[in-house]
Amino acid sequence: MCGIIGYTGNEDVREVLLDALELLEYRGYDSAGIAMEEEDAQETTVCKCAGRVRDLRQICTAEKSRRGCGIGHTRWATHGGVSDANAHPHRVGRVTLVHNGIIENYRELIRDYELEGALHSETDSEVAAALLDRFYDGEPVEALKQTVSKLKGTFALVVMFSDHRGVIYSTRNVSPIVATVSKQGGMLASDLTALCRFTSRYFVVPEYHVLELREDSVKLTDFDGKTVEPEYLKVDWELNSSGKNGYPFYMEKEIMEQPEAIIRTIENRVKGGMPDFSMDGVPDSLFTDCERICIIACGTAMHAGLVAQALVKSILHMHIEVEMASEFMYSDPVIDSGTLVIAVSQSGETIDTLEAVKYAKRRGARCLSVINVKGSSIARESDYVIYTNAGPEIAVASTKAYTTQLAVFYLIVARMAHSRGIFSAEETQSFIRELQRTPEVMEKVLKNRRDIHLMAKKVLGAKDLFMIGRGLDHSILLEGSLKLKEVSYIHSEAYASGELKHGPIALITADTPVVAAVTQDKLMSKELSNIREVASRGADVAVFIKESLAKGLEGEFALFALPDMRNEFMVMPASVALQLLAYYVSSDKGFDVDKPRNLAKVVTVE
Repeated sequence: MCGIIGYTGNEDVREVLLDALELLEYRGYDSAGIAMEEEDAQETTVCKCAGRVRDLRQICTAEKSRRGCGIGHTRWATHGGVSDANAHPHRVGRVTLVHNGIIENYRELIRDYELEGALHSETDSEVAAALLDRFYDGEPVEALKQTVSKLKGTFALVVMFSDHRGVIYSTRNVSPIVATVSKQGGMLASDLTALCRFTSRYFVVPEYHVLELREDSVKLTDFDGKTVEPEYLKVDWELNSSGKNGYPFYMEKEIMEQPEAIIRTIENRVKGGMPDFSMDGVPDSLFTDCERICIIACGTAMHAGLVAQALVKSILHMHIEVEMASEFMYSDPVIDSGTLVIAVSQSGETIDTLEAVKYAKRRGARCLSVINVKGSSIARESDYVIYTNAGPEIAVASTKAYTTQLAVFYLIVARMAHSRGIFSAEETQSFIRELQRTPEVMEKVLKNRRDIHLMAKKVLGAKDLFMIGRGLDHSILLEGSLKLKEVSYIHSEAYASGELKHGPIALITADTPVVAAVTQDKLMSKELSNIREVASRGADVAVFIKESLAKGLEGEFALFALPDMRNEFMVMPASVALQLLAYYVSSDKGFDVDKPRNLAKVVTVE
């Protein structure tokens, strides 16, 4: 889950590396470091420390500005604690290396190759550096291939050799590396966001290939020594769109960008008022020939899948399961050629989801992925891909990636309903018109965000909080509860409100605030009954309610009225409101909203 950067070119290498690491810091922020070639000496300078990139900047201030070659890393600790010694880069002999992933057999490598004396950290990454130095005899590519043949696990290795100046070498298995050459020089990174300040073109380094990156060229060879032409892709968003644009945190900026992101997601997939996936190359047969659906995802993406599950059941009347990707392979899933597997991931690099897709394909399933990043590992592994076009999402807590995933699911359900003869053309067009209202409805919620800020103040001091709702409202609140936990560190649990009397209501006290969602007309009376139950036990209740259902409830509860949509679409405005609630609680408590403790944006290790 670590962030990697490499640069060789005519810009100030220190500033390029540090600026890129700040953009990559959401991948890990336990420690950071850079290594740069000295211009007039045959040695490499390494600066690294525990802490954030801002701390690294302070210790790098003495270094003079220079053009040249360097690599950098921001760490999410997996092996070894958070310390200066465990920070990357690691230098052993003529090798300076950064690594993302996990070397599972590092202990055996230390023993078999007697590496103990070369190690100064507790990391598996330094073991890889020491092993590479052991094999290195002046031929970088051969040494890398020999090293990789001994490694078990996942890895992205980025290396500088002291006697091959101006060149950065890289190879990988699972853990991603993207690269490019622009007028500023050659650049590689673990994530596209670090590159898009310089260029809109990039390529994904294939697994088990060696990349040689120079200032003005790249060379890509497979492990048989054959030269491979890079397959360039194009960035869909503006080169400057990964900045904060004046917002104090990326999370707020990304919440505010959601109406625009929804438009980008749906506008080219609606033709004549009908959902259309021809631009994605997804045939109707994918939707008509399946007998059941299985959605595989983690965290926020899984919550998007739960909304899709409710829609599929109520509209398509099909058998559908939503599986946690981390448990999928170990739960004996019923998957066969009649199963449509839909994998959901913002980054397209989530290791659990990637392995689950591979497993499903081995069982004969056809796989469709819903992804935000072009050329990512899950996208390449899948039979078909629908890109959400959310643009770069930097905050660890996902917002616009989630709502664009929802938008894609609404399109899929509409297309399936029509192609399977459940919706007429008129019914399908009506459904799509409501989806197209989503951006303007979201704008109304955002316009009234100060009212949500006032509601957030009611839960600032809470140690525990419950969220309650029924049906789709419960699905909405699972995601809202996760957001609150992620960024505010309040213990929050979302319950189907009908389950309160089966145990959880024992935990309700005057010190336990409750957030409720009431957006489904047919469930309103039951939901209000459950809300009054917790209120009667002293709970301070905040209610997010569909505007047309709020009449007569003013003064009884703290209310935020959500603009009316059809019941099945109320997920959209409610999700934005709950994201804002979590954001304001976190920012008012003085936390770093974008970088919650112990979390990283992209989970590339199991």
